[in-house]
Amino acid sequence: MKAIQIAKQGGVEELQMTDVGAVPRPGAGQALVRIHAAGVNFVDIYQRRGYYPMKVPFIPGLEAAGVVEAVGEQVADLRVGDRVAYAGHLGSYAEYTTIEADKLIPLPDSLSFVEGAAFPLQGITAHYLIHEYRTVKPGVTVLVHAAAGGVGGLLVQWAKHLGATVIGTAGSEEKAAVARAAGADHVILYTQQDFAAEVKRLTNGRGAELILDGVAKSTLPGDLEAAASRGYVVIYGAASGAADPLVPNSLMPRSLSLSGGHMQNFMVTREELLRRTGDVLQAIRVGWLKLRIDSVLPLADAEKAHRRLEGRQSSGKIVLQVVA
Repeated sequence: MKAIQIAKQGGVEELQMTDVGAVPRPGAGQALVRIHAAGVNFVDIYQRRGYYPMKVPFIPGLEAAGVVEAVGEQVADLRVGDRVAYAGHLGSYAEYTTIEADKLIPLPDSLSFVEGAAFPLQGITAHYLIHEYRTVKPGVTVLVHAAAGGVGGLLVQWAKHLGATVIGTAGSEEKAAVARAAGADHVILYTQQDFAAEVKRLTNGRGAELILDGVAKSTLPGDLEAAASRGYVVIYGAASGAADPLVPNSLMPRSLSLSGGHMQNFMVTREELLRRTGDVLQAIRVGWLKLRIDSVLPLADAEKAHRRLEGRQSSGKIVLQVVA
């Protein structure tokens, strides 16, 4: 089968289309999935660059959608031909993958494979960020960094659905328009404005009760200024690099809570996985949560996809098309 393989961690030139051998066979409890589309995420870039040590060579990609082609022993709830999606399983930049059957999400017929590859990782991430920290409700102000991005756009929509006042940050007027279209009440151009000062101004000095930050290094100092007393700051990514260390006692004067979020810790059981993805799929079905697809590129153009995401040129999800 063909796949994008990384022989050594480094730049985008390490993303090479390769014949990696025979199509794998599913073991006990596993399924073989013919991948139709794969989602592209910042974690793919971190793994490629070497921010996360990886055993090489490896096939990148942590989410996809496709069709079950075979099942191993001890698989009872899955049939050949089932449409499925998944997140959190390495190796999606490929024509096939074997995966534990209990990690697969049933994909409704109403969603295309491209949409199926666009929702799992970012949808689960948005779900836990909105539900597991500060309660989001009317009267609460939520600050969402990179509000025009894949996760950011879902966070804006979900926070608005729950009645919060949403402030987004964006790097350009074009992306600010995307964030407003998603429902942001206010958008701060961080390239032109001090976002912490703007948050304080927009909230009459109170600050934001919940700050959701996938940027980290360049934003955390401002987060701590922009947070309301007893507010929550959640770091769930590192688009600008890992945040600098801080002294925990510095959080005491305003009783701030600083947390780290990682999707894998919020889909530990199959029941939890299906509950979160069920909520996401229901929101999409009803219509108040909308997926924004930035671009769909052939699998062979993985390098172009990484350049686009890494260069912050995208607004929404980038998907690699494996089956045309």
